[in-house]
Amino acid sequence: MSRGALLVLADGRFPAGGHAHSGGAEAAVRAGRVTGAASLEDFCRGRLHTTGLVTAAVAAAAALGVDPAELDAAADARTPSPALRTAARRLGRQLLRAARVAWPSGELDALAGRFPKGAHQPVVLGVTARAAGLGPADAAYCAAYESVSGPASATVRLLGLDPFDATGVLARSAPEVDAVVSRAVGAARRAADEGVDALPAASAPLLEAGAEAHAGWAVRLFAT
Repeated sequence: MSRGALLVLADGRFPAGGHAHSGGAEAAVRAGRVTGAASLEDFCRGRLHTTGLVTAAVAAAAALGVDPAELDAAADARTPSPALRTAARRLGRQLLRAARVAWPSGELDALAGRFPKGAHQPVVLGVTARAAGLGPADAAYCAAYESVSGPASATVRLLGLDPFDATGVLARSAPEVDAVVSRAVGAARRAADEGVDALPAASAPLLEAGAEAHAGWAVRLFAT
């Protein structure tokens, strides 16, 4: 296992396309639900314990070797918004392109063959973690951290928020990221034994509704 590989995979500069997505922050800013550091922290906490938990568990299960097709169907079922499903597959396709260059692998090649239009991003993330010699907790950490770091970075652009304040939000979320990863890995191990129905299905209706509204905007800074 290489912790160096984990740093590469978790690095925001890894060309997986995440920089173009706000994680729902753009819609939340327009709706007035995120106006500064305090409300951003609330937004990130909610996203971490819903979307973050689900994606972390799916990624961890993929890293454990659970069938990617079953995981992709489970991710689809846990993503009611068509706009978010489309975005998740687009991000999965971009991540897979980068991963196959960084960590050439038969599993990644097979995943590309099974999902020519892209698998859900956390499924690809977990298979990528396997190819990089990482474990389920590593994959879960990448997914959980991404669920809060994306909105925090986007809010710096959207609101002109002080980057130090945004970073403070991420630092204060660290203990909760640890807790979510622990829950996600536990659920992934159950899914490996019992099937994908054991994965969490935490919902975030405002994120889903916001994504559908955002998809219809004529002008926007981020893809989602």
